[in-house]
Amino acid sequence: MERREFIKRLALLAACPLCAKTAYAAEAEHWSYEGEAGPEHWGSLSNENSACSAGSQQSPLDIRGAIKADIPGLALNWKSGGAILNNGHTIQVKAAPGGTLRRGDKPYELVQYHFHAPSEHLVEGHRFPMEVHFVHKHAETGALGVLGVFFVPGAANTTFASLAATFPQKTGEQTALPNVDPSGLLPTSLKYWAYEGSLTTPPCSEIVDWMVAQDPIEVDAADIDRFTALYSMNARPALVANRRYILSS
Repeated sequence: MERREFIKRLALLAACPLCAKTAYAAEAEHWSYEGEAGPEHWGSLSNENSACSAGSQQSPLDIRGAIKADIPGLALNWKSGGAILNNGHTIQVKAAPGGTLRRGDKPYELVQYHFHAPSEHLVEGHRFPMEVHFVHKHAETGALGVLGVFFVPGAANTTFASLAATFPQKTGEQTALPNVDPSGLLPTSLKYWAYEGSLTTPPCSEIVDWMVAQDPIEVDAADIDRFTALYSMNARPALVANRRYILSS
């Protein structure tokens, strides 16, 4: 664990110019989810992306054979509001300041959340229609804690419906979100899988403590269609676990 923290700190130092932006992803360079700038080529697009091809703890994963463990519960206190942005790779919400996630004695602040279709993580080979990633930053170390939640079509979700109604249609467009509460995108149970991994976009830095909710939430299929009309496929393929343990609460 100490070695893991040391590696994280080195990676964060290297990535800090990117982290100072918002995306914890290389927005300035051209990358995509297909073709010559697709996931299999990310590592060769720039030196900063070397982890995308050479890393040993890459994300996402196909969650299989999780080990039942006494892992800390999650306590969340997120704030309503923020701003919604079409950044050219996804729809991203810049979170209102002061929202927190606490995992045991480890506090994080919510920085942003964004969406993938289909889901990036799989469960026993099953892929979900969508996945939201809530990206948090540890206040002291700068390490990231990302909570993933799967979406399935079903009953309308008020929060996602509000977001879908305001999705910016063009890259670079941004709109204020005065009253949207991100906790409306959480399942009733916060049971989760945990593993050590990476960003799922360039530069693929291996600095992420992943938490993936075991229960999906239902959203209106029409709202999923509103997202896929903009981004029909923005999911990195699952990577090999390389002997990493996936823990289950």
